[in-house]
Amino acid sequence: MHLANLTTATIKRTSGLLIAVLFSTISYAQENSPYSYYGLGDIAPNRNVISRGMAGISSAVSDFQSINFTNPAGVAALASTVFDVGGSIDIRTLKSNTSPDKFKSVNTSISYLQLGFPLKANVQKGRFWAMSFGLRPITRINYKISESTREPQADSLLLLREGNGGLSQANISTAIKIKNFSLGISSGYAFGSDNYSRKKEFINDTVTYQKSNSEIQTTFGGIFLTIGAQYEFFLNKAQVEKDVAAKKTPNRKYLRIGAYTNLQQNLKAKRDDLNETFNYDGNGGITTIDTVSFTKGKSGTIKYPSTYSFGFSYSDNHWLVGADLDMANWASYTSFGQKDPNVQDNYTIRAGAQYFPANLNTVPSKYWSFVKYRAGVYYGDDYININETRPEYGATFGAGLPLTSSKQRNAYGGFAILNLGVEIGARGSKTSQSIRESVTRFSIGFSMNSRWFQKVRYD
Repeated sequence: MHLANLTTATIKRTSGLLIAVLFSTISYAQENSPYSYYGLGDIAPNRNVISRGMAGISSAVSDFQSINFTNPAGVAALASTVFDVGGSIDIRTLKSNTSPDKFKSVNTSISYLQLGFPLKANVQKGRFWAMSFGLRPITRINYKISESTREPQADSLLLLREGNGGLSQANISTAIKIKNFSLGISSGYAFGSDNYSRKKEFINDTVTYQKSNSEIQTTFGGIFLTIGAQYEFFLNKAQVEKDVAAKKTPNRKYLRIGAYTNLQQNLKAKRDDLNETFNYDGNGGITTIDTVSFTKGKSGTIKYPSTYSFGFSYSDNHWLVGADLDMANWASYTSFGQKDPNVQDNYTIRAGAQYFPANLNTVPSKYWSFVKYRAGVYYGDDYININETRPEYGATFGAGLPLTSSKQRNAYGGFAILNLGVEIGARGSKTSQSIRESVTRFSIGFSMNSRWFQKVRYD
């Protein structure tokens, strides 16, 4: 048996260039979202780029070409080794309903690095086993806010609030599929830090006040656990058998239902509290004048909330259509025993679709027929509640561009796909009392499939 020649060198150069660009641009991140102050920060886009193009549906999505790390049950669909990397460019605009002023920031970041592969497959008995592992951010904290104000019966003052950090996961997932039922589990270590500071400077022409700085630095980590399941219904088995017998191309139609839950995490934490007076040095750094109080290594627990998702999808040779309902118990979030009054339970409804024009007899020269086109919408409540419940909504678009032509593909999975996505979303509305935040997110992902860990037999 002769294997088709693959453009391996081209694929390696493309993937290497993509990864290098994504990592190098992190140093230019300028994100500044004041809402990342609450909870453990802004929720990072935690789905692969394929799912993002369809508004994030993933509960009932099963794809042999990509890694579903949201619902681990989808990992069972892997038919070959898949290397998947994704990143995003976020353009955020903050606007008040009571002021014409706007603030815009840009942030570029890595979204995930994942590697998945099948462990065992028995097609005759309908049994499959696969696993994946990788690294991805879950939340991000990044803000810097300067405010001029005046304390009652006191002088004017300048407040500078800063924060950075977030939560990440190193994960390993495994899933089994027995006929129509798939069960998956994902676990690993969640880790991160948050650093908050509040600098206060009084403005007075006659009396000199020392500048003050209050700073809290926390590190945390712990085991997480995600459990997911999927079940598929073969809708037209009898018709497919007739088409196969008549030597026609069958159009297999499936209905899948899926669900997963991320169990509540109890993250062990260490906190340092500092209160001091200071001056700025010539380089903009801080020179401590006097330490008012300092507590080091205070132990505590951060309870990160559980989340749930349910969904369905329909798929055939050309279409994938689905919807999800996501829920999160943010009201149970606590840090060192203290609740955050500005977070609440929330939900999000997602609906998305993918269209693939090509047939088995489509000629390779019709490149755009082999592109997968995606779109979706989502709507729900923001988990942040500042004196009101605000809506969170958006529309998404995406495409999967094959980098390997159909002539170069073979039964051993040698192909690469460039996935692109655009999300246009917002938090709040024109009637919201607090600041509205709009987000335009450009996502890019690279997926390469190959049978790296499987033996090949030659006839």
